[in-house]
Amino acid sequence: METNLTLAIIGCGNMGSAILSGILDADATTTTTTNTTSKESPFSRIIACTGTQASAEKLRKRYAGHASSIVLDFRSGDNCAAAAQSDVVMLGCKPYLIDAVLAAEGVADAMVGKLVVSLIAGKTVRVLSECIAKHASEEAGAVEGKAGEKGTIVARAMPNVAASVRESMTVVELEDTCPPRYVRLINWMFSQIGRVKVLGADTFDCGTMLMASAASVSVAVDGLLDGCVAEGMRRADASEIVSQCLLGLAKLLQDGEHPAALRESMASPRGCTIQGLLTLEKAGVRSAFAESVINGTRHLQELQRKQE
Repeated sequence: METNLTLAIIGCGNMGSAILSGILDADATTTTTTNTTSKESPFSRIIACTGTQASAEKLRKRYAGHASSIVLDFRSGDNCAAAAQSDVVMLGCKPYLIDAVLAAEGVADAMVGKLVVSLIAGKTVRVLSECIAKHASEEAGAVEGKAGEKGTIVARAMPNVAASVRESMTVVELEDTCPPRYVRLINWMFSQIGRVKVLGADTFDCGTMLMASAASVSVAVDGLLDGCVAEGMRRADASEIVSQCLLGLAKLLQDGEHPAALRESMASPRGCTIQGLLTLEKAGVRSAFAESVINGTRHLQELQRKQE
């Protein structure tokens, strides 16, 4: 994997900050009683761009004492220079701002010949690639054409809210022309905030909706907590129990356990668990969760079609 690279994060909000923290911690020197080791990072410098000077100052104070060897540079309103000085550009701005960001003078030119990773929902790789090409000057395009491989590579990645606690499941879509060195780099970046799964363009939208399933599951969790409170348990106690149950369930699923097999192993004859499961089946909860993924995916696809 390449090293000594510069990463520009354009739109370093909550998700950008979570990724930045993961990279810094991976690079930080770890001291033990016996030795000192350092986890290798491909980045030696990170430029984090925000919309306001106040946000840039807030980030500067937050990371003032970081133990990483990576040089940090926090800026506001300086996207063009940040992209020009970088090897990799991460787009983390709000979806409604991306067109203006790419249309700003010099920004598209600065991205030509580089890896551009989008965290923006609703913008396909093709749309972003065409937008960069549209706003890039003829001179920049000519320089790109001299390369032995396609110069500008666009990828999109969708982490979820658990990135803040390094337990995200990030789905990634790559162009067919994405060089192996970029594949390794993308996997390294998002592995610092959890797990990574590369999907094809035909299933990426479904994967994106699945990333949002934490919101859907939170509805179920809220219902479980309400039931506990109705039966006399303190909500804080119920929340502690449910969260541990979900953590255990996640580990069992990661080990390859099938959901149906888990249910069968827990539901004994004439037991309380089977009664609870039958109540959920009568309410159509299983089909409701399936429909939430289907409808969300179709809505996202429709939004993207309108932009093409």
